[in-house]
Amino acid sequence: MSEQYFPHLAAFVSQFLVKAYARKLGHSHVWCPEWYRHFEAMCRLDALWRSWEYLRQDGDTGMSMWWRDHADHHMTFLLDPDGPFGPCRREHSEYPIADLPLIDPPEGLFEDEREPIAVSA
Repeated sequence: MSEQYFPHLAAFVSQFLVKAYARKLGHSHVWCPEWYRHFEAMCRLDALWRSWEYLRQDGDTGMSMWWRDHADHHMTFLLDPDGPFGPCRREHSEYPIADLPLIDPPEGLFEDEREPIAVSA
């Protein structure tokens, strides 16, 4: 794999995504200019960036696949009025949205599946 085109997520968002995915904002589309303050947005945008870096190298259908399978999918959720930017109308809002409810599973139900890290002596 060749080197990345964008040095980091913020460069991808500011130099490419907001230009390539421009939309009229209002009731049907919401974007937060402080997107990096939303955990879900950071996760989805990072996935968009990394998939773009990978698929840009496919000169045949890579970008078409990226738009269809990645950009349109994630941006639909991000720009939705009920999505992570929903409370942010024209500027960031600290509107508190609670995590999904959760009850911890019983102790021992799940085992750590990570590979042990080898320690050099």
